Amino acid sequence: MATDIVVLAAGKGTRMKSALPKVLHTLAGRPLLQHVLTTSAQLPDARLLVVTGHGASEVNGALNTEGLLFVEQPEQLGTAHAVLQAMPELRQDSTVLILYGDVPLIALDTLEAMVGEVSEDQMALLTVVLENPVGYGRILRDQQQRVVAIVEEKDATPEQRLIAEVNTGVLALSAAQLRNWLPRIGNENAQGEYYLTDIIALACASGTRIKTLQPHHQEEVQGVNNRQQLAELERFYQLQQARRLMAAGVTLADPARLDVRGELHSGSDNFIDINAVFEGRVVLGSQVSIGPNCQIIDSVIGDNVEIKANSHIEGAEVAADCVVGPFARLRPGTVLEAGAKVGNFVETKQTRVGKGSKINHLSYVGDAQLGAQVNVGAGTITCNYDGVNKHRTEIGDNAFIGSNTSLVAPVRVGKMATVGAGSTITRDVPDEQLGLTRAEQKNIAGWQRPVKNT
Repeated sequence: MATDIVVLAAGKGTRMKSALPKVLHTLAGRPLLQHVLTTSAQLPDARLLVVTGHGASEVNGALNTEGLLFVEQPEQLGTAHAVLQAMPELRQDSTVLILYGDVPLIALDTLEAMVGEVSEDQMALLTVVLENPVGYGRILRDQQQRVVAIVEEKDATPEQRLIAEVNTGVLALSAAQLRNWLPRIGNENAQGEYYLTDIIALACASGTRIKTLQPHHQEEVQGVNNRQQLAELERFYQLQQARRLMAAGVTLADPARLDVRGELHSGSDNFIDINAVFEGRVVLGSQVSIGPNCQIIDSVIGDNVEIKANSHIEGAEVAADCVVGPFARLRPGTVLEAGAKVGNFVETKQTRVGKGSKINHLSYVGDAQLGAQVNVGAGTITCNYDGVNKHRTEIGDNAFIGSNTSLVAPVRVGKMATVGAGSTITRDVPDEQLGLTRAEQKNIAGWQRPVKNT
């Protein structure tokens, strides 16, 4: 059956103390709302409707899920009023799933179970039992343990506040049921708002069964109302990622000091030291060693690669048996072929480094093609930018570039060619020749070193 997913994302999030709409604050590198949309979009025949309010234009422009429909709630008059704004967009015979943009970690199998319980005479409600239920609406049951209502804490009696089973706000029902009950919800309560929770009493009055389900863990339905809660969910999420990696054969120096802000796919027998950050889509081969304080973004790392401490890799491909770092920066478009080495304080961009080639120290190599077994000395730079355009540098197999060399592109250094240290190369160096632009050294006899004035 078709599923219409209504995600409520209209709140300002006052307790976040931020100009940014609450649902755009990030967890694991993505907006809270994006987590909800990415998960729920995996349901069969799903259509996503986002109810926005505060910061609607920002929210609309920040999301990348295809096929989104946005509905604005001009006044925040409660959850039932928010869902009412989406009513005209619902398909006639769909199942409607109500979710929240600030509850980011809801699991797909939980949503599947919710949708699967909906029928003409039954709806589904997600509840959770908390040790400290303060702030949540309580689930009221009759003597047969059937759900009969939800009472918000501000409207609850002292006895009702002792109930530990609380409402998560997540519910699933048919579009027909929603059309029948939603317009009948009033605002006779302490807040003067239209509560979606009142739908439970209407369902009971109509003879509709209310099937309750529970999440795997309470963090799955934990909302984010302040930065402390955001930090707590971040660490919970990262611990789940750490456990997944360890189960796949990865050794983590400290599971509490790992951040996965995207997709991390890993082979076996890998080692990841502390404070490693992975963003976007990262693929690690097997027997990879990643040192402390490394950041890897949208990159592919081959087997038996060593990435030493404090290295930054973005948009790069690193083949097997390479060594990177420490303190190396591989910028987008960098390709290291098998056995290449990029060492400390080396920066590369739009550069292919051939098999077994080495750039070991203090160099910038951009917009370049290096052949196999090239040795680039310390302090070498490719002068690739003339102020308007970028130009290429080509270095042939087995070439040797002496230290403190400037290669002014466009330029080509041939196979087996050598460039003397301290040279500024502005013309091609043919195969097997020496390129040298060094001024004649002068030694001045009798020279007196200056002294300070007293």
